[in-house]
Amino acid sequence: MKSRSYFLLIIFLIFTLIGGIYYTNADATYKSESGKKAMQAEKAVNVETCYGCHSQIKELHRMGKHSKVNCAGCHKGLDKHIKSPGPDSRPMTDMSWEACGQCHKEQFNSFMKEAYHRPARDEKSQLTNRAPNPFWDKLMAGHGFTKEHNLTRSHNWMLIDHLIIDRGYGGRFQGKNGWQYIFDKGKAWDVLVDKYPDSKEHKAFIPQSAAAANPVCLQCKTQDQILKWSYMGDKVEGKTTWDRTSNVVEFVKDLQHGLNCFTCHDPHAAKPRIVRDGLIEALTRSDADTLWHKDPKRTGIKVIDMGLRGFKRKIALLDKYDTRLQCGQCHVEYNCNPGTDPKTGEAVKMTDKRTNHFPYKDVFGLYDHYVNKVSFLDFKHGLTGGLLWKAQHPEAESYYNSKHAKAGAGCDSCHTPKMKDKKGKMYTSHFAVTPRVQLKETCLKCHPKWTEEQARYAIDSVKAHIKGKMRKAEFHLSALIDKIVEGKKAGLDAETVKQAQDQHLKAHILWEYWTAENSDGFHNPDMARESLTKSVDESMKGIKIINDAIAAKTAAK
Repeated sequence: MKSRSYFLLIIFLIFTLIGGIYYTNADATYKSESGKKAMQAEKAVNVETCYGCHSQIKELHRMGKHSKVNCAGCHKGLDKHIKSPGPDSRPMTDMSWEACGQCHKEQFNSFMKEAYHRPARDEKSQLTNRAPNPFWDKLMAGHGFTKEHNLTRSHNWMLIDHLIIDRGYGGRFQGKNGWQYIFDKGKAWDVLVDKYPDSKEHKAFIPQSAAAANPVCLQCKTQDQILKWSYMGDKVEGKTTWDRTSNVVEFVKDLQHGLNCFTCHDPHAAKPRIVRDGLIEALTRSDADTLWHKDPKRTGIKVIDMGLRGFKRKIALLDKYDTRLQCGQCHVEYNCNPGTDPKTGEAVKMTDKRTNHFPYKDVFGLYDHYVNKVSFLDFKHGLTGGLLWKAQHPEAESYYNSKHAKAGAGCDSCHTPKMKDKKGKMYTSHFAVTPRVQLKETCLKCHPKWTEEQARYAIDSVKAHIKGKMRKAEFHLSALIDKIVEGKKAGLDAETVKQAQDQHLKAHILWEYWTAENSDGFHNPDMARESLTKSVDESMKGIKIINDAIAAKTAAK
């Protein structure tokens, strides 16, 4: 009987040693059909065979904690590829959250946690949030964001929330179960359906919607396309599947997951990294004028070309975890759309690399950057006719030189804090939400004398102050828009109108940056106040230009 027990023990140990890739996920709380497929076992391979062709992977794989993980843990169909290497036998790479969740269970479970702290599709343009109507629609007249502009939910919803928004795809994508999609679990196409499947046209299908999405803006929502997209989204004929000019409707149907784990964690080296091409380009460009370049304590990066498929594809390993860079792949101002060259007046199309561009500068450097250096503006205002800029979500740049950042806090300190599991083991929560939801693990760690009520009071007080400045900036911008329209009706000369339009652009940048920045200025209240009060000043200067010109014209009669 004893020998039988030893025999069973030996069999168990052998299975454990050689079957490291036969993962289970019994503890995971998220179990979609796609997740179950990700758990399917794959026969282990000799990693040295893979190293023979993948020298970059060999270097990465051997340096980190994943060195013992077999290639078959994340790649399926390896036998066929090994027997007959080539594009036609390429193995499938598992892009799912479950692929990492097999081992990193607490991180996975926290990542998939429901984001009930905020409603789905909560418009930023409502009075309780960013800019009260009618100012938002007036100030942004002519831009697709007037159709629907929502607050964020948690990361696993990023792609789904993007696909369903009215401004993105003209209303063609809807929940399979109607509004019940907010409770459905799974990948994008487990949850959503194309209501117009026979049409490849990218247009508005329902009233008051817009078809504003494009392949570059999707780089923030998912990296499912990472092996099919070249550096900067350049098209390489016969090699790349997707590029900046691809039909976005066809493109999105090849995508499934919101934020992928491997966006910030290198799956081979098990080290921190960035993959977003626009950010890598910004950190390596010759003018060296980004916030990162000017930081004497900046985190070092090592850029590696991973392109073995006939086109360039870059990643950058970080010397250490740095959430200003990792989160700054998406929580950042960047251009991701066509527009206009303000110097020539010509259209900038998706074939132009300016449609995939990161300044990585704070609000005070953006006017000069976009007007004088890059020569790009996003849209023409519907009332004034002047060219304007559209912000994305510049949290990383706002936070960069803030008091919290200088004190050593990172994005993770407040949004993905350290927690203990049931056994008392520390792990990093990946439920990336406002610290208001988890005050004990965030604010009170550094402010132990505060109560939760006091912490919430402090947050709300800072935000209330900045919201007040935003409202004032919006009032004066609205007045400037009215004044420019008045000046054009009065027949003022084109140069005078242009000067006022330029003041509008300056005031607009200094204001709109903070409507896109998702903290109501909390990430850097000093910068927010300075910027918004300067916006008021620039609006007043523009109003004065028109008033003086009208007065002079009247006096000359």
